[in-house]
Amino acid sequence: MSALNIGSRALTANLSALQVIGHNIANVNTEGYSRQNVTMKVSGYQQYANGFFGKGVEVGTVTRSHDAYLTREAQTTRSVASADAVRLARLEQLEAAFPMGEDGIGESLNSMLNAWADVASSPSNQTARLVVIARADELAARLRDTAGQLDILRESTQLQVKGTVDNVNRLAADLAKVNQRLTEVMGSPNTPNDLLDQRDQILSELSKHVQVSSIPGEGGVVSVFVGGSMPLVLGSQSAKLEAGRNPDDSSQLQISFVQGTSKTPLPDASLGGELGGLMNFLHQDLAQVSNLVGRMALATVSVVNKQHSLGLELKDPPTFGDKFFSDLALPDGLPSAVNTGTASGTVSVSVPEDLVASDYELRFEGGGPVMIRLSDGNPTAVSLPSFEVDGLTFNIGGAPNVGDVIRFKPFEGAARNIKIAITSPNSVAAASPVKVEPVAGNSGGISIESLYANGPVPANPYTSSILFAANGSYSIDGGAPQNYSPGQPIEHDGWSLTLRGVPAAGDSFTVSLSTADDIRQNAGNAVGFQALRDAAMFEGVPFGDGYVTIFSDVGTRVQSAQFSSAFSGQVAATAENARANVAGVNLDEEAARMLQFQQSYQAAAKFLQVAQSTFDSLLQTVGR
Repeated sequence: MSALNIGSRALTANLSALQVIGHNIANVNTEGYSRQNVTMKVSGYQQYANGFFGKGVEVGTVTRSHDAYLTREAQTTRSVASADAVRLARLEQLEAAFPMGEDGIGESLNSMLNAWADVASSPSNQTARLVVIARADELAARLRDTAGQLDILRESTQLQVKGTVDNVNRLAADLAKVNQRLTEVMGSPNTPNDLLDQRDQILSELSKHVQVSSIPGEGGVVSVFVGGSMPLVLGSQSAKLEAGRNPDDSSQLQISFVQGTSKTPLPDASLGGELGGLMNFLHQDLAQVSNLVGRMALATVSVVNKQHSLGLELKDPPTFGDKFFSDLALPDGLPSAVNTGTASGTVSVSVPEDLVASDYELRFEGGGPVMIRLSDGNPTAVSLPSFEVDGLTFNIGGAPNVGDVIRFKPFEGAARNIKIAITSPNSVAAASPVKVEPVAGNSGGISIESLYANGPVPANPYTSSILFAANGSYSIDGGAPQNYSPGQPIEHDGWSLTLRGVPAAGDSFTVSLSTADDIRQNAGNAVGFQALRDAAMFEGVPFGDGYVTIFSDVGTRVQSAQFSSAFSGQVAATAENARANVAGVNLDEEAARMLQFQQSYQAAAKFLQVAQSTFDSLLQTVGR
């Protein structure tokens, strides 16, 4: 009987090994599957008078090829790679909203400024004036269209965030169920390999969506934490994440950890995974680019309206220009939902050339109020109730308490709401309110290039005289001598005069106010609009090149994201390959093992056949 038992055990053990090999081959393409191996052990022995005889072989257990360290590393690196990949995908969509060439905002801006050249050449030409209005309207439309595309991208990203949160919650619930099943088989001496694979696969998927830290427990049960220390899964119980509106700014999403009736906001930097990449895009990349576009719209309205108000319309009597673009109402400050005081605030543009594309946060600290520029964290101590920061004037009312916070988003909606304010060509203020005339007897070695107002000019009557000395210097109304350089503006009393050539001693020019008879052929303010193209505006960048600032910012973000995504993707792929080299199924290896155990099975069957034949012969002999 021992020989028969040895043969039958060998058949069973080798058949079990073949079954495991077949299971491996069947799951060669199953994501998260770990290769399984049969561990054989001796079935024991029995003692006879002439020695100890073995009882054959039996299956000890079925183990899986698994390395906990490599698995955790693959999960962690996948989280980083997923964050970088989803951010890059969104940035590439953002980049598509900022074309160069004829379709770009920059082309529209310069077309508007260049259109003033035709008005300067022919101030009374109605067609040229209409072209200026049309080009300005086109610029406004381009800015509104770009703002609309950013809004669509923001909304679709927010929907993706909510979908990702739903996936996280679903996976957390699935993991809690797996933990429950692991608890139920905890007393078994064998390892539930497929169940552990299912657990690790859920953790891998969870890591793709959000960065998690896991702590293994008894029997393979695992606890999962998000946001540093928030328990998403504890045993068979799971909590949830929630994507809701930020109570301090309803335009922004806020991810919160929800457990029962408790809700804890999670910082964007603590999320990781696709969720972290999307939130980073929303609150950093998209917010900053939106501010750049909004600043361009707000600066354009401010400087164009200012210059237009300095010129004279084609009307009799002459009147100063009205608003060229409609005024943009800047949004009021947003007091924090947890403020205990009653402080509120408004903001307006004071110096458009100094605008910085950023949101601001006014914090009422124990040492006094501090305005924080959120784009770089730069603090500025301020005094209430009114103060100026970065070309913006802030007015604060109410009674603040220490710890209160007010957030300002001055560029929110600027590009979305920009529109032209004038329609009549006669309302285009192309004429300068001042004129310049050379005094009789000048040498003729110097000529007038341009004269336009760059600020409020004195009221009527007004006359100012420029006199050149022998050394080439000049004085205005008998004042102190000043150095003269051909082509360099002479600025005084709100006007800017540019002369060319070399003056002679005694050459003189008179600047006075324009009359109704002058304005039909006076295009000084149109020249002033052309000068805006080279005016320093966006951190020193010329106004006409303002779009380049936006485009270069977007391009830099895309290039940085491409590098980060390529690098983290390679790291994640390397980590996954290392894990797969240990846990993955190799068909060549399985084929060799299958042949090995097939031969063992056949040999065991042959041995069992021999044992049975011998036993039959013995029975026949004894039975005679």
